[in-house]
Amino acid sequence: MRTFACVVTAAALTLGAPAAALAHQGNPNYRSVVKTVSPATTGLSVSVLNYDDRLLLKNNSGSEVMVLDYKKQPYIRAGADGTVAVNTNSEAYYLNEDRLGETSVPANLGAEPKWKQLSKSSRFEWHDHRAHWMGKSDPPNLKDKNVKTKIDDWTVPIEIGGTKGMIAGTLTWVPLDEGGLPLAAIFAFAALLIGLSLAVFIIRRRRADDSGDGGDDAAPPKKEVVEAW
Repeated sequence: MRTFACVVTAAALTLGAPAAALAHQGNPNYRSVVKTVSPATTGLSVSVLNYDDRLLLKNNSGSEVMVLDYKKQPYIRAGADGTVAVNTNSEAYYLNEDRLGETSVPANLGAEPKWKQLSKSSRFEWHDHRAHWMGKSDPPNLKDKNVKTKIDDWTVPIEIGGTKGMIAGTLTWVPLDEGGLPLAAIFAFAALLIGLSLAVFIIRRRRADDSGDGGDDAAPPKKEVVEAW
């Protein structure tokens, strides 16, 4: 019974997985892609994670890289020594916690950066509203959801060793039948898993019942004792 309950619980979690994926891994209908990072710098790379969800910066260039926020103020600092810090006085520090930027921002944030060191890994990933579609409704230029459609070009301003530059990319709508998340397949697999688990449980239960036909009151057979003279 315990095994059956565990399997059913796992299957239920699988059924809920698609919703969680959409909440934390971007929208599978969109593809946000980094096209260029300028100025071109050896050891510096930026990519998009999970469709359109987060940007990942890796800085092994030996130069300090600064990512600017929506007001073109310091937001992320990836040092030449691998130290990564985020400015908690940047509005982006709070707005990027929510996909639609609806997180409240504290009043009276300081004008000077207040750096919070995060790691010495030379890498940082963050949700950036410039790299995905912010509207709750469909983009106005999306006329047919069955057709792959370019939605927009986007940029994120940066500084590399004090030199101004940018991360530039594109956002594209992609129909799910062209590589999106197979939601129907996931639900079908979960249903199959539950069905198989139930069948295994029934078979084991029947075997257990068959092995106990004698009942608890059935006395074990007596052994014949032969005495030696």
